[in-house]
Amino acid sequence: MTQPTRKPVLFVLTSYSDVAHNISGFYFSELVHPLHVLEQAGIPGVFASIQGGLPPVYGVDLDDDVNARYWNDDAFQQRLSHTLKLSDTRSDDYSAVLFVGGHGTMWDFPDCPDVQRLIRDLYEADKPVAAVCHGPAALVNATLSDGRYLVDGKRVAAFTDAEEHAVKLAEVVPFLLETTLKKRGALHQAVGEWQPLTLVDGNLITGQNPQSATGVGEALRNKLNG
Repeated sequence: MTQPTRKPVLFVLTSYSDVAHNISGFYFSELVHPLHVLEQAGIPGVFASIQGGLPPVYGVDLDDDVNARYWNDDAFQQRLSHTLKLSDTRSDDYSAVLFVGGHGTMWDFPDCPDVQRLIRDLYEADKPVAAVCHGPAALVNATLSDGRYLVDGKRVAAFTDAEEHAVKLAEVVPFLLETTLKKRGALHQAVGEWQPLTLVDGNLITGQNPQSATGVGEALRNKLNG
């Protein structure tokens, strides 16, 4: 019997570029480490970005085997160069969404209506919503149909204020992610700087930092595989 085609996971990337501060775009390992976990499990991924096309990227450490494998793969680079424009995506086409981190997300994720639409539609359809590092910037203004913030009362991990100060960007980003999530009612949890932490609260999956990217991918894989 032919197996039904699995709906892919939508990976959402920032399009924000800030060359002056060298923090343009998404953080590479936070895309490819979860992608690798899911692809190994036969779960496909589709890339979208706020503006579509080639999103800005940083943190490409080619001493990391997973990073190097994808970075040097022509087919992957073609996919990355032709991301869907987020406004052209339909929630029904995907099994889950994963908001990839990187400092750029702090500027174009929070107030993007398509980010908020996808989160609400997928979450209310009982599908997983995942985010890693600065990716939870997508969650700070996300509300459900009843007007409540999605993160209100939920256990959430995200790039901490301490980590933001450690990288000397606390005065550059438009807001502090940990502080803002707490203001929205999130039960923010954290471990030490640069230590991995992945939290699963129902269909909400979040990770603290780049070191948590694989764990977020594993948690999403496990959720999709039941």
